[in-house]
Amino acid sequence: MTRAEAAVKIGPYELRNNLILAPMAGVTDRPFRLLCRSLGAGLAVSEMMAANPDLRDTRKSRLRMDHDGEGEPIAVQIAGAEPEMLAEAARYNVEHGAQIIDINMGCPAKKVCNKAAGSALLRDEALVKDILTAVVSAVSVPVTLKIRTGWSRQSRNGVTVARIAEDCGIQSLAVHGRTRECKYEGTAEYDTIAEIKQSVSIPVVANGDITCVEQARHVLDYTGVDALMIGRGAQGRPWIFREIEHFIATGERLPEPPMDEIKQILIGHIKALHEFYGDYQGVRIARKHVGWYLQTANIGAIFKSQFNRLNDAQAQLDELHHFFEHLSIEGEEKAA
Repeated sequence: MTRAEAAVKIGPYELRNNLILAPMAGVTDRPFRLLCRSLGAGLAVSEMMAANPDLRDTRKSRLRMDHDGEGEPIAVQIAGAEPEMLAEAARYNVEHGAQIIDINMGCPAKKVCNKAAGSALLRDEALVKDILTAVVSAVSVPVTLKIRTGWSRQSRNGVTVARIAEDCGIQSLAVHGRTRECKYEGTAEYDTIAEIKQSVSIPVVANGDITCVEQARHVLDYTGVDALMIGRGAQGRPWIFREIEHFIATGERLPEPPMDEIKQILIGHIKALHEFYGDYQGVRIARKHVGWYLQTANIGAIFKSQFNRLNDAQAQLDELHHFFEHLSIEGEEKAA
């Protein structure tokens, strides 16, 4: 097994493999984290938690801090722009179960960057150092960092930030292959990630446009990184982790999951969302996930429109059962 294929170690925690679910606001809630880990993710990072203590006592924050049933290690991402506030947020989350603290310096969203947080921090390397020093000093658990390759195409300072991170005691670094200026447009570039990997000795994780097994293998080989972080590639396709794990180990593609298994995974996921959020919010969150699943399977454009008009949890489950029964009948008729 090569270094690129070996499991990653973050502090005292050795992951089962080198595949990590990226933190995504509104997506990587507890039901999705548990699902992705059951389908091969070695680690699943929580949704971003704001460092501002005024935002902690909300339903959204309480749900984001719910790690019931998750296996070790539990990784929580925090975001903010003030060193002491981030340090306190790290302590608070460790007290509530976090075993790894991840600092967000990669989010390009305006509502985050306008507050000088997320990837906006990459413009101020002195502040980066102050934040990392404060957070690492505040907790006894491993602290990791997520960045982009830089602020803009003219300022790809990812190598400098990576060296600062290592010097400050960061134990793993995830890098999205775009600048803040790029947002999610165009294609990710991996040259800067490869340079970062060569410049530090801590584990480096590549992120960005890893949506199939061949791309996963290419990114590992091209950059020499220790691990891969999958974000949008897992939306509607949480089994991508086992597919990549198998391909890296054997060089062979797993067959596409049969429709019966997709049905089982999807309906189980929707039930978990209903239970976790309650009927009202769960129904609404379920809509986007169903859309992603159906898009992944290239089925159900008309059904998606009908499904999105449903406002009842049981009605959603009934419609999904009917939908897959219809697909099964169609498949039998074609086979005949």
